[in-house]
Amino acid sequence: MKYFFLSEGWEVGRVWEPGGIWSLAVWRREPIIEQTTLVVLEQEERLCLYQVEDAVLMVEVKPGPNLIHHSGQQGIGQVVLKRLMTAEQVLSYLVSNGSVHRIERLSPPQNPSEVSLVS
Repeated sequence: MKYFFLSEGWEVGRVWEPGGIWSLAVWRREPIIEQTTLVVLEQEERLCLYQVEDAVLMVEVKPGPNLIHHSGQQGIGQVVLKRLMTAEQVLSYLVSNGSVHRIERLSPPQNPSEVSLVS
């Protein structure tokens, strides 16, 4: 598995695999991308830890509709390509960050904002 942190309110866009952008026709399924139960608070921003399958090389993330609506911007120029991390890199980051929390799912979340924070 590989991992990345995603700010609350942001969502995953396109996904890359070794052959290019993820193809449903080739893979016959969506890529496996799951939110874990860990949240890091960094400069008053909640970063949720996600895990992806090994076939994924990179993910595109962008502001979700709620962020775009509140900011009044269209989101153009706010798309970010996330480099994925190994488990060892995630552990090093978590050890160096003092604000690590576990989240409890109220029900299977449709998006990262549907979780509650437990210290």
